[in-house]
Amino acid sequence: MGLGALIAAHGEDDGGALHALVPLAGRTLVEYQARCAAAVGAAPIVVLVERVPPALQAAFERLRGDGITVIPVSDGNEAAARFDPGLSVLQIADGVAPAPSLLADLADADDRSIATVPDHDGFEAFERIDDRHRWAGVSRVDSALLAETARMLGDWDLQSTLLRRSVQAGARLVPVGERSAPFIAAAGQDGDAFDQHLLRASRSSRKDWPSRFLLPKVEDFLVARAMATPLRPGSLLALALVLVLGAALLFTRGEPLWALGLLLLASPLDSVAERLATLRLQPLPRSSLLKRLIWPAHGIALLGLAWFETRHGGGWGALVAAASTLTFAEATRVERGGRDLPPDLWLLSPRSALFLAVPFAMFGWWSALLVTLAVYAAAGFFVIQHLVHGAERD
Repeated sequence: MGLGALIAAHGEDDGGALHALVPLAGRTLVEYQARCAAAVGAAPIVVLVERVPPALQAAFERLRGDGITVIPVSDGNEAAARFDPGLSVLQIADGVAPAPSLLADLADADDRSIATVPDHDGFEAFERIDDRHRWAGVSRVDSALLAETARMLGDWDLQSTLLRRSVQAGARLVPVGERSAPFIAAAGQDGDAFDQHLLRASRSSRKDWPSRFLLPKVEDFLVARAMATPLRPGSLLALALVLVLGAALLFTRGEPLWALGLLLLASPLDSVAERLATLRLQPLPRSSLLKRLIWPAHGIALLGLAWFETRHGGGWGALVAAASTLTFAEATRVERGGRDLPPDLWLLSPRSALFLAVPFAMFGWWSALLVTLAVYAAAGFFVIQHLVHGAERD
């Protein structure tokens, strides 16, 4: 199913200035919102605004200069007409700066979803849904519900009405962690508050145990240094890919320790690139080829190690173990289907496999490592399969 985005930009402050034009890190709020939507593959990106002042038009032109086309509309019916039937739509509230990771999670959802924050101190600026939840300013609806809501609106507010109708239609409420909570740019916070929000948001995608427990300080150090340079996130991804492929070559040449060293050097680079892109208000697109190639490159490195072990005493069992590891890891990804599940932190990932390899490397137990990774991947698959299909049976 395709994905579009609807950004509300009609709100004004007491002085009559649009919330969409609030300056954030040298850009405007609407530019940040549109870039985040584009990064998760949303198209078209429709901006609901009653008038387009010169400053807003200039923001649209800057976006078009970067290859992001936005379509301004003045009412709900015109907005609904811009989305094809059957299209899912990311709804982004007026004045809200969402974390890129939050939009990515909703983009991966397969049903109507509403991101929520708890109804307690610290979240008073968010719109209340019920006595326990407030709207985090981002939701996933479908174009049919949007069209029906626009037809019945009259003088009602599209943003709030669409939220209420989504709740009534049984949309899934998705609690948002504190790190992924959106920033209310229209609530009077200064630029420093937004910088801190971006820093928290850039840390929210740590989904394996090495990233959560071993690499944070390394990442923070590298991000701080990279922010002071013109280094591009894409260059970091390219470097990570080159290091991983170099490690694969070294594995086949019988230099596993040097290969492991290159993999350790590469391990934080993709996360640093994502955080750097977020902090520069240009989130990496999900379709980034470099980003998508890093996982297969790790698979090639694993097969390179297995190939060397097969030819030097490990037998065909080494290749079978490596192939099983990759098969179970991919099957686990398919079974998850984008769901956030409790064991996610402990599932096999390139980084968890790498750091698990360190104690085996100290003793030269490479064949034992391959068998251990196969068991690890298989266990993760069966756990996820049980959780997913057990939930479906319930």
